[in-house]
Amino acid sequence: MGETEDMNEPEGSREYSPPPKTFWKTIAALGPGIILASSIVGSGELIATTVVGAKVGFGLLWLILLGCAVKVAVQVEIGRNAITWGRTPLASFDRVPGPRLGGRGWIYWCWAVMMILIVVQQGGILAGVGQSLAAAMPVTTAGRVSGELHAELAAAEVDLALQKRQGSEDWAAAKEKLETLRLQSKQLQFPHDASIYSILMALVTGVMLASGRYGLIEKFSLVLVLAFTVFTFLAVVMLQFDANWAVTGEELVSGLTPSFDGNHGGFSVALAALGIIGVGAAELMVYPYWCLEKGYGKSVGSRSLTDGWARNAKGWMRVMQLDAWTSMVVYTMVTVFFYMLGAATLGRLGLVPSGNEMVRTLGQMYVPIFGAWVQQVFLLGAFAVLYSTFFVAAAGNSRMVADGLVLAGLLKGDEDSRRNAVRVTCVVWVLSALAMAFLFRAPVAMVLASGVAQALMLGALAVAVLYFRYRDIDKRLAPGKSWDALLWCSAIGFFGIAGWTVWHKATEILAFFSSS
Repeated sequence: MGETEDMNEPEGSREYSPPPKTFWKTIAALGPGIILASSIVGSGELIATTVVGAKVGFGLLWLILLGCAVKVAVQVEIGRNAITWGRTPLASFDRVPGPRLGGRGWIYWCWAVMMILIVVQQGGILAGVGQSLAAAMPVTTAGRVSGELHAELAAAEVDLALQKRQGSEDWAAAKEKLETLRLQSKQLQFPHDASIYSILMALVTGVMLASGRYGLIEKFSLVLVLAFTVFTFLAVVMLQFDANWAVTGEELVSGLTPSFDGNHGGFSVALAALGIIGVGAAELMVYPYWCLEKGYGKSVGSRSLTDGWARNAKGWMRVMQLDAWTSMVVYTMVTVFFYMLGAATLGRLGLVPSGNEMVRTLGQMYVPIFGAWVQQVFLLGAFAVLYSTFFVAAAGNSRMVADGLVLAGLLKGDEDSRRNAVRVTCVVWVLSALAMAFLFRAPVAMVLASGVAQALMLGALAVAVLYFRYRDIDKRLAPGKSWDALLWCSAIGFFGIAGWTVWHKATEILAFFSSS
């Protein structure tokens, strides 16, 4: 369940293993989707989705759901290609026809640019990890004083927003208190607790990834996903028992009805978030690496088995599809939970997560539900969910980077060289993210910038999966027409997200130059 396989081994050496037949053996064969969900239930859901809910309320819930559901067919098709041919995903993407530069295909270079921005995103997540730990467990005197003041400041913001929302005549006094606290916070000595924790967690992560294998990553991911999913689900349920915060049927209907309500700013944030909520472009490309390391590709066996190989391959394809759909159910539920919390609490209070107070602002989602004491619990929960994304994304993206270096001819492609390259790349990746956390101190903007890059990459992936389906498939494994229809819907959705992002960013650039 935890053996790492060489992802470029000769086809003839792939060992035959029949697919599981019983329910529990099938469940035991799942795993890549859990790792995927662990990397997803983090920056996309906790930060990006919540920001959308805080900014636009319930109006774009339909777009968030669409962003989760539209990606599964592409995820499965990429996995199918990797399992069929035993190639690494990046090697398969590099075969897609189109312009080439330096011997590498256009998708390879698009991926390289996206990786740079994902390192920036990882820096934003690592900063969030540091913030959550520093707020929960300050290590310096300045950190403790700052934490107490900012906790009081956060409570004052909620109090003012509540009084305004309830039409209280005493809100002026609450506003004066808030402004006094803000003035005091500006006069505080800047604490370095978050930076200390960011450095510590980067070092711990580097050591764990350099020494760990697939089994460790899978088990670690499972624990983190279960912990925060249950916590967030309970928060949504308890929200419904308070008439002041309960989500009404009318709000849900309006959220599930496709419309933009002229809120182009919120729609822009939502489109940027679509690059990373649900399965982002990076996770789609990493998923087959986990499938291969889980052993799906090796278990399919050698193609010399002819008809026996096809039957065996179809069985493992069904396991992989179940794994993908299971992960989709998990991350869709969590995405909806976070969006509803953001819209029902932060949206109604007028609080939007940003800057160094991102984690504390996010924690205000739970205060109306559980009370002020939940802040401490949330800070630890935020650490769990953000760190799961950081840990798993570092592990997955490092594998892709090592693979990219092999394709570029900078590393040998044999098993030992590749395994050593992954270990080294994991450490370099983590240290690079740490540098980004210190260079850019704006976690939300860093996460959304990566979302834009991944939204653009979705268009390239749409081209790739259509090529895989019609030009790079063993005909014995070709899916039916209903699956083709679903795949085309996903591809069209990807083209739409990428096209709108290009148009929107081009409009912003033209507006900038015209005003200069």
